[in-house]
Amino acid sequence: MWSGPRNLSTAMMYSFGARADFDIADEPFYAPYLSETGLDHPMRDAILAQHETDPARVAARCALPLGDAPHSYMKHMPHHMLDGFDLGWAAGCTHVHLIRHPARVIASYAAKRDTPDLNDIAFVQQVDMFEKTGGLILDGTDIRCDPSGMLQRLCAEIGLPFDPAMLHWPAGPRAQDGVWASHWYGAVHASTGFAPPEGPLPTLPPHLQQLCDQAMPFYRALSARKMPLP
Repeated sequence: MWSGPRNLSTAMMYSFGARADFDIADEPFYAPYLSETGLDHPMRDAILAQHETDPARVAARCALPLGDAPHSYMKHMPHHMLDGFDLGWAAGCTHVHLIRHPARVIASYAAKRDTPDLNDIAFVQQVDMFEKTGGLILDGTDIRCDPSGMLQRLCAEIGLPFDPAMLHWPAGPRAQDGVWASHWYGAVHASTGFAPPEGPLPTLPPHLQQLCDQAMPFYRALSARKMPLP
């Protein structure tokens, strides 16, 4: 699952993790991304201390089953895959790309980390990743409108039996969460299922609206190919 930040990606990971036939992994390339770029993200020191920072080792791990379950679900962010990071592990994977309107992404992101830029919200890199891997495109807003219908359709498209367990999960963190969960995952830790449908688009201040305008062409390119609501 390829997703930019603030886009239902953790809820989707919990949804698949609620199935007995899946193991899950949370953003394996985040620590290598921070190590290579030197970016000052929240909890940077803890992330680098507690997670593997060598992209080659992470890539080798991603090529293997995550555990004993027959299926593995990896939550990845496309901007974490820097030039030179091995993407060969992805050749045998089923690829799904999760999108959300930039205004919603930016409003949510800015509440957790000041002054995001186009690289932070990953729309450019997501278009590039879709062109490299192909696969399905889902809009997180559509999933929140009809979780059961969208997940049943997704499972049918990828040849997986639907499991109603995907619609609910226990509140609280998961052992598989990255250490960054304490900063970013408050809402999903309080949840036991998908949040209700979203309301109107947020109104952004001028500097964030400019960022939204930059991201919109990339979002539209992906949205034009998304899986529709049932």
